[in-house]
Amino acid sequence: MEKRAGPLGAHECSVQDAEYFLYQTLVGAWPISRERLLAYMEKAVREAKQQTSWTQQNKEFEDALRSFIERILASREFVADLEALVGNILKAGQVNGLAQTLMKFTAPGVPDTYQGSELWDLRLVDPDNRTPVDYSHRRAMLNELKRGIPPEDILRRADTGLPKLWVTHCALSLRRRHPEWFGAEAGYTHLLASGTRAESVVAFMRAERLATIVPRWPQKAGGNWGGTTIELPKGGWRNQLTGDSVNGGRLRVQDILRRFPVALLTRESE
Repeated sequence: MEKRAGPLGAHECSVQDAEYFLYQTLVGAWPISRERLLAYMEKAVREAKQQTSWTQQNKEFEDALRSFIERILASREFVADLEALVGNILKAGQVNGLAQTLMKFTAPGVPDTYQGSELWDLRLVDPDNRTPVDYSHRRAMLNELKRGIPPEDILRRADTGLPKLWVTHCALSLRRRHPEWFGAEAGYTHLLASGTRAESVVAFMRAERLATIVPRWPQKAGGNWGGTTIELPKGGWRNQLTGDSVNGGRLRVQDILRRFPVALLTRESE
């Protein structure tokens, strides 16, 4: 993405850090309003204490930052480049979000959750994250999921955050039904993938009863697993996210993730 406005000012090293941070914020939180972005960047640079701080504000730098932000947001060329970049990586970002969510709920330890983050949450740190949570909307979506929606239809509504809510619901429901699979005494075993895309898979088991399989670097893999496989212990397994049943042994990752980007498998029989 080309820069469409001039630099913020002197002291190139720390100024460039602030500029790169600004671009990262734009990509991660887009679309974001001018007011939200200005408030967040003011907090960020003051707490970084490189050019300004809460106790010793550098008015010249802060005014230059504000002006720079206003100019790039007013640039049609810049915004077009930004939206093209976001559009190119959006699906991969969503898959990363699902992978992180599933690992958080199934890895050893206590999952750290925030109210409102059941859907995609593009809010930044405080004060941006203090906006109200629409519980009625989330409750309605959850009730719809409980009535039954094919995974393909869930993915077709990815922009609403429905896939993340589905992963959250399935993982937490499993923790409630089988707390012994997740406690301090529950075993943890990593699963190794084999094949050309082996490094693009993260997989592990808990208590020999549950397997989490998620993609890594989805933009790089592009959905092409090149025959990469992973071996599950013998027995019957059920994917809690799709309802599909598979037999243990050496399985193709392409098949495991065919209907949904991440997999939560439970051992139904030895």
